[in-house]
Formats: sequence, structure tokens, C-alpha cells
Amino acid sequence: MAAFGTVFMPQMIQARFSDNKWSESSIVPSDKLELHAGAHVLHYSSTCFEGLKAFRHEDGSVYLFRMDANIARMQQSSALLSLPSFDGDMLKTMIIDIMREYADETPLPPGSMYIRPTHIGTEAAIGKAAAPSMSSLLYTLLSPVGDYFAGGATALRVLLEEDGMRCAPHMGMVKSGGNYASALAPISAARTKYQADQILFCPGGDVQETGAANFILIDGNEIITKALDSTFLHGVTRNSILTIAKDLGMTVSERNFSVNELLERAAKPGTEAALSGTAAVLTAVGTFIHNDKEYKVGTGEPGPTTARLRQALNDIQWGKSEDKHGWLTKI
Repeated sequence: MAAFGTVFMPQMIQARFSDNKWSESSIVPSDKLELHAGAHVLHYSSTCFEGLKAFRHEDGSVYLFRMDANIARMQQSSALLSLPSFDGDMLKTMIIDIMREYADETPLPPGSMYIRPTHIGTEAAIGKAAAPSMSSLLYTLLSPVGDYFAGGATALRVLLEEDGMRCAPHMGMVKSGGNYASALAPISAARTKYQADQILFCPGGDVQETGAANFILIDGNEIITKALDSTFLHGVTRNSILTIAKDLGMTVSERNFSVNELLERAAKPGTEAALSGTAAVLTAVGTFIHNDKEYKVGTGEPGPTTARLRQALNDIQWGKSEDKHGWLTKI
């Protein structure tokens, strides 16, 4: 497989909002996008997106995973960015329509078709720094993918950052490009200085999320993760993993916890840590870096509970175990 997210299907689907109404959707080439140089998105970052996947089952059928949750979150992001609102059924139809065009291109497991709905403000108005775009473009790209982390089963190295934040607290729930851009410089610096794979942002000692994924700590039969609030992204994969953990009889604790507690628990032999996200799925963390010192998480290697939870999620996605929660939509 090529690097994650670098190969695209030749067409995408789009709809435009102008004059207070949405156009009909249309399938167009995905290798170009016509925007005025003064488009609102280019100057004031009126943009949000989603990431979901479609999976091929053994009988050849293709299923979307938790599409409704992703659509609901995108509607929320659009509202928080003052982008034009859209009906969830419209985007649902757009996703299904473009997926039907390329269902045969969906890779076999462990690959999948990554789906990227995107919403951008298109009004040419550079005087609108304090006003929303009155026109927008909603489109959906498709990208066949393999594993997000090319290192496979190797546990990640994660820097604990107590001084900075991933994004402004009131923007944490928005899946917007600006939030990811604001984390790029510190992540690059952490890679150069510490050979870290990611940064876990812990402002004031409060353990939150990494630059591109939610964080969970596994201590024996207990999963600990930050309680939902407006400061960080409400991950669909995070919710799926916690639901599966409860199904497996694990205790799920959604609460605030500190760097001190994190490092104290990480020192225990059976402790595991992982990052969750649509791209990352559930990827083990083996080392924390804090104040220029390295701390192993448990054994420092990927642990059995992380592997069990990831496999349980994959089995549902790939149609190998029962979909108890109605997460799959056949296209």
C-alpha cells in the first residue's frame, strides 16, 4: 500500500450552497477544485471534515462503519464554524452514491476505503474576518488505505506536553484543519528532539489528546480516558472502543486525570496505553517522554488488551462478529 491517504479515486461527489439553498449533488473529477483566491476558507479557515471507513466482507459486500455518528459530528462542526447547515440525509446519500461508484475498489482486510467528507466556506469576501461565509462547498473524497502507522505492531513513543495545547479550548470539539495545523510545529519539534511519534497534550497537567487521536490508558480491567467536554474531539473510534470494552466486561472510567497519575500507573507491569482514531484504529503506546526522561508503559511493548480491543473492533468492521450496536450500513 502507498502511504496512508495519498491515493485517491479519480472522482468525488459535491454539492454547493448559495442563495440560501443547496444544489443537487454531482460526481466530478477529484484532482481539481475551483475556488476564488478570496474564498473565506483560504483566509479565515472556515473548514471542517470527517473521516470514516468502508470495509469489504468475505462475501464481497461493502459496509460503511458508523456513518451516522460521523455525519452528526460534521453537522456539529459546521454549526460551530458558522458554515451553512445541511441535512444529514443529504450527506448520507452523497457518501453512499460515491461509494457505490467505487465499491469494487474497496481493499480487502486489513485495508479499507477511507472516506473524507469536507465542508468549506467559499464566499469571496476577505472583509469577512468577523462574519461567516454565505456560500460553501460540501464534497466527499475516497482513498483506499492500509494501516495508518507503517511501523505495524511497534509501540509508539509519545511526548507529554504540559505547557501547550492542541488548539483553543472552545474549538476542541470541531474537526477542523486549523486544529491539526496548530499541532504540527510542536509534533515536528518532538520528532527531531526526542524521536517521538506524537505529542500527548496535557495543559496544566490535565491529560487530553494527541495531535491526531484520542488517548486511553488501560490498567488491568479498567480503561481510563478523559471525560467528554468542549476541549477535545469526541472520537467515534473512542466511543466504539469504550462500548466494546463494556461489552467485554471491562470498567470504563471517563474522568480527568493528571500526568502524575498517568506516569504512576504506567510504571505498573500490566498497564497499557493506546491512541484511538479512524485512521490509527487502536495503536499501542510503549514509551512516554516527560521532562527529558523516558518512562516505559508496562513492558514497553504492545499489550494484549490493546490487541484484543482492536481485534474486536476489526471483527465487527470486517463482518466476522455480530454487529450488536447497528454500526454497519450496507451500500
